[in-house]
Amino acid sequence: MNSHFQGKSFLKEIDFSKKELETLIDLAAHFKYLKKNNIPHPYLQGKNIALLFEKTSTRTRSSFTVAANDLGAHAEFLGQHDIQFGKKESLEDTAKVFGRMYDAIEYRGFSQDIVEKLAQYSGVPVWNGLTDSWHPTQMLADFLTIKEQFGHIEGVTLAYMGDGRNNVANSLLVTGAILGVNVHIVAPKSLQPTQEIQALAQKQANLSGAELLVTDDIAIGVDAADVLYTDVWASMGEEETFEERIKLLTPYQINEKLVALTHNDQTIVLHDLPAFHDLKTTMSQEIYEKFGITEMEITDAVFHAPYAHQFEQAENRLHTIKSVMAATLGNLFIPEV
Repeated sequence: MNSHFQGKSFLKEIDFSKKELETLIDLAAHFKYLKKNNIPHPYLQGKNIALLFEKTSTRTRSSFTVAANDLGAHAEFLGQHDIQFGKKESLEDTAKVFGRMYDAIEYRGFSQDIVEKLAQYSGVPVWNGLTDSWHPTQMLADFLTIKEQFGHIEGVTLAYMGDGRNNVANSLLVTGAILGVNVHIVAPKSLQPTQEIQALAQKQANLSGAELLVTDDIAIGVDAADVLYTDVWASMGEEETFEERIKLLTPYQINEKLVALTHNDQTIVLHDLPAFHDLKTTMSQEIYEKFGITEMEITDAVFHAPYAHQFEQAENRLHTIKSVMAATLGNLFIPEV
């Protein structure tokens, strides 16, 4: 019996239906239970997986490696110096070689086009560990965390604060729209999602009943929000924009005053990490020396508040990535979805 997901790639959320995404989230919850109870689940025994990282990573790399180990697979890490798409060998040629040696490929890098072409030419499942456009494995972890906190996903209101043009904002808007989540992107006009992304999300919202809002009005954007979500103000490679971003985004910082503006005492806070909430990193020290600020997108008080669940969210990267790996490669029996 061939599973519904077997052999599929996981490149971007829009490729999957509401039911399919819900199935992957529920499967992840099952794997979390198995791991917590030390129940072995080696569904990928004997499989070899290539982990291609053009961008550095903490959570994504650890999650794919530990998930592979738990599932009985061997994961081989190739960093930016080990893969040279288009330098000495074309992407197409490299993909064909990888597809003949590995059973699946994870890719984390810049271009969505690269991850799509890897899937096209390798002939094996390819998993997107992050591109400049989308961050689909993060979304499964985020919505699993929300389901754990609220008992459901549909009908929840999520307000994303900050840089509304980045991969996380794009993914939250589109994935939330598919899942029936009311997503508010609360961002300055110059950092709002493109019309193209908004149209894509609205089309899904029309099917699911999600209510979407893109606004620079903070009070309206966060009112009644169940989830406040933020991300770094400048993504990898954008650090030179910090000065401008700090000016633009300081009003969108998640602090206790902003949390109170939700008028909802059940609100939780999420952050996909790393977070600039103190001066315990060299990068935040440099920012402090230049701009005199000790906190950026989230304050230390909120980061350590009981309603902040970013570490649970980080752990859920592991369980959700394992779910994608097992569903697409493990010949699991997953009834038609």
